[in-house]
Amino acid sequence: MKRVMWMENKSEGLAGATKIGWVEVKEKGKRLEYQDQVFRSLRGQGYKANYFDMETREEYWISGCRKDGRDALYNTEVEIDDDDLEKYWINIRHESGNIGKRKFRALGKY
Repeated sequence: MKRVMWMENKSEGLAGATKIGWVEVKEKGKRLEYQDQVFRSLRGQGYKANYFDMETREEYWISGCRKDGRDALYNTEVEIDDDDLEKYWINIRHESGNIGKRKFRALGKY
């Protein structure tokens, strides 16, 4: 099953490079595939991260996108894959006026 998901790299700190894109969910969420990356669940052992990249071992926070856009723990720049723009801005955020917007600043909870 494919889903549009939030993927934040946590290898360099609490706020890292973030992408929104189509992710293939496999093995009931234990494994995720995004483009050429394969992620495996940390099974609750990560600090502010829930998956790691099988090749680079970098930790990530990966989750479904929130309707209110408050996905980030801390403020961060977000880039949306071109093939996800419409799905994200119309179906998830209900903000059709932003449909061409590929990058935005996500406000964190802290």
